Amino acid sequence: MITFIICIALLILGYFTYGKFVEKVFGSNPSRPTPAYVNSDGVDYVPMTTPKNSLIQLLNIAGTGPVFGPIAGALYGPVAFVWIVVGCIFAGAVHDYLTGMISIRNKGAHLPELASKFLGNFMKHVVNVFALLLLILVGTVFVTSPAMLISNLLNGQVALGIIVAVIFIYYILATLLPVDKIIGRLYPWFGAVLVISAVGIGIGLIVTGSPIPELTFENMHPGSLPIFPLIFFTITCGALSGFHATQTPIISRTTQNEKQGRKIFYGMMIAEGIIAMIWAAASMSLFGGYGGLQELLAAGGPAAVVSQVSLLMMGTIGGTLAVIGVIVLPITSGDTAFRAARMIIADYFKFAQVKFLSRLWIAIPLFVISFLLTRIDFNILWRYFSWANGVTAVIALWVGAMYLFIAKKNHWIATVPATFMTSMCFVYILYEPTMGFGIPLTASYVGGAVLTAAIVAAFFIGGFKQRGTSFLLEEDVSGFQHVK
Repeated sequence: MITFIICIALLILGYFTYGKFVEKVFGSNPSRPTPAYVNSDGVDYVPMTTPKNSLIQLLNIAGTGPVFGPIAGALYGPVAFVWIVVGCIFAGAVHDYLTGMISIRNKGAHLPELASKFLGNFMKHVVNVFALLLLILVGTVFVTSPAMLISNLLNGQVALGIIVAVIFIYYILATLLPVDKIIGRLYPWFGAVLVISAVGIGIGLIVTGSPIPELTFENMHPGSLPIFPLIFFTITCGALSGFHATQTPIISRTTQNEKQGRKIFYGMMIAEGIIAMIWAAASMSLFGGYGGLQELLAAGGPAAVVSQVSLLMMGTIGGTLAVIGVIVLPITSGDTAFRAARMIIADYFKFAQVKFLSRLWIAIPLFVISFLLTRIDFNILWRYFSWANGVTAVIALWVGAMYLFIAKKNHWIATVPATFMTSMCFVYILYEPTMGFGIPLTASYVGGAVLTAAIVAAFFIGGFKQRGTSFLLEEDVSGFQHVK
């Protein structure tokens, strides 16, 4: 398991090296007051400590994505490890850090507001549609997937509909109540379960000497599905996920100091990458090859793989705890997905959120739509979620690139991954036969390259127009007396 151990080490090293470089490029300012104080409202803008913010951020971003995605991505073989490591360090963690820090510099603004400011007002409406679509899909997926896991854990003794209803009730409370009432209090405990379960599986793999395959770039997928572009939309959370851009503004509104940003945003993405590595490795090594994994996925889906891996690695008691840890992941992303959707709608229409009823009437339609979506096949929901997730990530990376470009800083840390993933998004939608245009793969590559070149050209034209003007990169908070 040399490849596995090296990959884990590279992820950790990436935080201390490239993460510090990204922080230096951005230029965090510990003396600048943050929105948690400047815009304090006791509901969404509430100062919280770095450990609490870090755990909440990790649980917000780490839904079933870094578990279910890598399980499915493991079918491609060890090339999945490469995408997790490279994607996490150079794309995903950069994406999370920049969206979080730029949001902090702009009153905790969500992605649609940031896209409007840095990419043009038209993009505000586009991103609002994509962000809300993504968040509702995420919330729905993260009702369905933990409900299936809980049902498996209870051996079907409780009706799936009842489990779904209980999860919805919790989501409604977490969406409407102030951030420090439920999320701020429960998440540290949820975080402990998550860490114990992930570490337990990882240690189990090493102690038992599981036959984790070594590095090869050969496509191992039993169905011979192409690595490019499908792996980038199979493994999203754990490598690069646009969903995170909808979550970081929640914590940008509770962060006490800009210097904490690298730990909270970049660091927690690295932690998610490690979780993804562990589940990808377990999936590749415990079922007698990729054919065995595919059979189990076909029979019971990713939830069945989670249950089998947990029991094999940690026994009955430890395995149950590990499954609970995986259940915690989607639930603690689903609640903040709906919360973020409520905040985005409120920001878009300029609705104050101090009064409970103001929050309630926005939230009710979201939950009604989500409940109706739970009637759709999970695999179809996941497919649409994956592409919307990729597009949202691309937009967020271009926002970060434009911020740095206008500021005359090293924008390439965002421009390079933005360009690559833009091309993959175009190739995917051109190639995908069920939800895309079904164009042959080679022609899709060509079409993707042409469309990406147009986007890159538009980026530089727009960037040069803004350079040297009176464009305000961030909100003026110089008149605020900072509270430490």
